[in-house]
Amino acid sequence: MDDDAELFRQAMRDVRPLAPSERVARRSLPRPPPIARSRAADDREVIDSLLAEPDPEWLEHGETLQYRAPGVQDGVLRRLRRGHYRVDGNLDLHGMNRARAQQAVAGFLADCAVRDRRCVRIVHGKGNGSPNSGPVLKRLLDGWLRRRRDVLAYCSARPADGGTGAVYVLLRAG
Repeated sequence: MDDDAELFRQAMRDVRPLAPSERVARRSLPRPPPIARSRAADDREVIDSLLAEPDPEWLEHGETLQYRAPGVQDGVLRRLRRGHYRVDGNLDLHGMNRARAQQAVAGFLADCAVRDRRCVRIVHGKGNGSPNSGPVLKRLLDGWLRRRRDVLAYCSARPADGGTGAVYVLLRAG
């Protein structure tokens, strides 16, 4: 131990303190207050969402359809509901019976896969013309879409695009 101390003194014998400098030492300056960038971004996002177009679910009280496949994030469904995806194709089922509507949906979705369409709208109607039973095609479409592997998510459209009488469908990439 004494040998280490002696070796250190010998190594430091030529060391002299530096002359005083006119530069200000870093530690003497006050540090600026921390800026919570994530919090500011979060606050901006909340304000933007409050000023944005209202969520269709707040506007309509009819029966809305909504589904997301396992593994699809909530944000994807939220953006679909708000109409943030470009609609690449449309199918209108008005006036079709069950069998014809099912064939039309299957053919339309197959064509969308070939054409690499990712977001489409299917108009099923609100069932105002159905006697006593309400929207028949709407309930059937809900079941048909849930069973398809190529459907990632779907939800009732915004009021401007048909509201509870239509759905946006988000399809898996080819």
